[in-house]
Amino acid sequence: MKHTISAQNVIMGTVGIAVLSALSGCQSSQNEQEQAPANKFLVVEQQPSGKYVVVEEVPTTGPSHAIIRSTDENGTVHERVMSEAELKELADQEYKKMQEGKSELNSEPRGEGMGLGGTILAAAGGALLGNMIGNALMNNSNFRKNQDASNKSAYHRSANQSGSKSSSGSTKKSFFGNSGSKSFGSSSSFGG
Repeated sequence: MKHTISAQNVIMGTVGIAVLSALSGCQSSQNEQEQAPANKFLVVEQQPSGKYVVVEEVPTTGPSHAIIRSTDENGTVHERVMSEAELKELADQEYKKMQEGKSELNSEPRGEGMGLGGTILAAAGGALLGNMIGNALMNNSNFRKNQDASNKSAYHRSANQSGSKSSSGSTKKSFFGNSGSKSFGSSSSFGG
């Protein structure tokens, strides 16, 4: 059986390999970015109950910071900016309370929102205190429930939806719609 390889077959194969390499490179770069906790810009609002909820959350390349918004008895809205150092201090204090079993994050949510420290830790714990603490927090089911109860931002909702979709055990699809376990070519030989 004689096998011939045309220039067209070589070019098509080379282009296919280049496209697949580029796509897999993009995917691994994206996965690396998802694993590292991103610094955050938060807008936290005090509710009439005195509890706090995150109303806006955006990843930022600069340092983490937050705007804390409250309304006084006259209906006047007040805003103050918390720096990354202030956020870290607050998150660290709340994490220590959590380790001692004295934080709202240790129990089931009791309505919408939490204290300011719990809200900050729930929204940006990994970014402020590091990966190890962020991973430990995410392994706590009460923490995750409180995080959902205190974070009303669209970013949080979309991040949770994409996280639940990827953890559902579905097979990954290639650019061409095939699952990763299927081959791209046919079983026939070149030029035969």
